[in-house]
Amino acid sequence: MKNIYKYFLAILLVAYFTLPINEALAGNKDRSGQAGASELLINPWARSSGWGGVNVSNVRGLESMFSNVAGIAFTQHTELIFSNTQWLKGSDININNFGVTSKVSESGVLGISIMSMRFGDIEITEVNNPEGGIGTFSPNYLNIGVAYAKAFSNSIYGGINFKIISEVISDVSAMGVAIDAGIQYVTGETENIKFGIALKNIGPTMRFRGDGLSIRVPSPNGSGEYTVEQRSADFELPSQLNIGAAYDIHLAEEHLLTLAGSFTSNSFTKDQFTAGLQYDMKSYLMLRGAYTYEEGIDKKVTNPERSNASKGLSGGITVQVPFNKERGSSFAVDYSYRATDNFDGTHSIGARINF
Repeated sequence: MKNIYKYFLAILLVAYFTLPINEALAGNKDRSGQAGASELLINPWARSSGWGGVNVSNVRGLESMFSNVAGIAFTQHTELIFSNTQWLKGSDININNFGVTSKVSESGVLGISIMSMRFGDIEITEVNNPEGGIGTFSPNYLNIGVAYAKAFSNSIYGGINFKIISEVISDVSAMGVAIDAGIQYVTGETENIKFGIALKNIGPTMRFRGDGLSIRVPSPNGSGEYTVEQRSADFELPSQLNIGAAYDIHLAEEHLLTLAGSFTSNSFTKDQFTAGLQYDMKSYLMLRGAYTYEEGIDKKVTNPERSNASKGLSGGITVQVPFNKERGSSFAVDYSYRATDNFDGTHSIGARINF
């Protein structure tokens, strides 16, 4: 009877966040470009991004804070990760990400992640100086997440992630908050079948404010000048719903092959289907790859049906050195590559410590 209440609580968590906005999660391609804070859709972690984010159902540890927050409940003790992403290499956009998860009770885990996105130095231009030469400015995006996940039973895991969103562009900025929620279900004789569902980026609208939206104009009576503030329009967050499944195939002792698939319903862009494969050799070496399909992704970049710089292909590798197998301590280096058009791909590299 006690487990029944736990199952009910886990199901209620997803239902509470899903049902009120089910009409918004329609994947309407005609709304592309109408949402803001699109950095929330960029996976900054090297391991899960190499798998195209297909591991909604079986992502584990700190990286779960992006894919499905329920996965941080599998943290055994403490995990630290630092990663760097060269987003659309050649564009000078860099993403630095740091996070930590730690077990705080028998079944509960607390996680914190910080993502900083830099765009390099951009020339300041004015009407009288269209070529610049009067200085530069450096936009900065910062996302901070605080998450908690719990094992409700040996099969059901749930979690929630609270995010603070900051976007600063010279003398104009925007602040917002969002919530992620997710559940993972593990079953099978060897716990080799996994299902997951995650709802992401649910929150109020954001709006830019600052002195950059103000101008000085002459007073009507000619007695001087006064300041006129221009109000920017509100913009919504890029909410999405992810559903995934995975199946583990034990090829031999300590050799594992995992097949995974996922469906992503986007509120402000096209829906996506992803299929991926990962090979794990004794947890020392992991090779992974995936393909993400959306309508028009197979068209030429000049085709109006194409709305994504990604080609859909992604791949990655992990090299891991265990320190203490009984405790689960290890050090690992992850790398991922995502193919793109008109750029030299997106490269991510990360280092993680479990202790």
